[in-house]
Amino acid sequence: MNIITVIIFLATSLIATATVILADMPAVALSLLLIGSIVAASPRLVQEWERGIVLRLGRYHREIVPGISWLIPGLDRTIAHVDMRIRSSTFSAERTLTKDTVPVNVDAVLFWIVTDAKKAVLEVEGFANTVNWVAQTTLRDVIGTAELVEMISDRARLDKTLREIIDAKTSDWGITVQSVEIRDVMVPSELEDALSRKAQADREKEARIILAESELKVAEQMNLASKIYAGSPGAMQLRAMNMTYESVKEKGALMVIPSEMVHSIAPATMGLATSAFTSPA
Repeated sequence: MNIITVIIFLATSLIATATVILADMPAVALSLLLIGSIVAASPRLVQEWERGIVLRLGRYHREIVPGISWLIPGLDRTIAHVDMRIRSSTFSAERTLTKDTVPVNVDAVLFWIVTDAKKAVLEVEGFANTVNWVAQTTLRDVIGTAELVEMISDRARLDKTLREIIDAKTSDWGITVQSVEIRDVMVPSELEDALSRKAQADREKEARIILAESELKVAEQMNLASKIYAGSPGAMQLRAMNMTYESVKEKGALMVIPSEMVHSIAPATMGLATSAFTSPA
């Protein structure tokens, strides 16, 4: 039922009524009503985003485009109006084992579009449900070939793999998959603590390795510095004096100096004192 059908039926009814009242010709009025009913059943209204599939005597006849299309009542029949806009379907895989035997629950979204209305209607029964089932079974297969860490850290690659596999299955049905996006990967609660402890242990291990590498570099530099100081006693004495100064430069600071350090500083101190004593006034 559409507005064109209503207008034709009302106009025919008014003409038939006027024929009976004014001309007293009921046979003509009946014929007009019959013709008007047939004509009123002919138009089909298709929206801008739709395509209509028409059968004539049970066989495919044509695809009707947006606007008003006229059919032959009794011979032609519209079996479907196919939405040609992009659609989104949610699907999931529950308690599916990954490659490393971890049970996970995965939720994903599929974005797809019908590109050939004829194939989608005539070659698949309930193509929307079929696409959803294909996506779900494909998701389970892909999960079984990926490890848990890979599913969490490399979702883009899994999304691409899912899209390619699903699109290869649906392309023969006049359906194109534009993208697949994994929304969430959930592991059982009893495994969350174990995974958390493992991640913490890995981070601690990495921190200790970095600390050991840093200590190794410090030791190498200290070894290099000791060789330089061993070849230059004066540099060692100046370094000791500098350390002493840095330690006691704050007011009120007190420093206890080992006797060995005093002996190492003494020659330099005596040299400075001698130099000051012998210098001209």
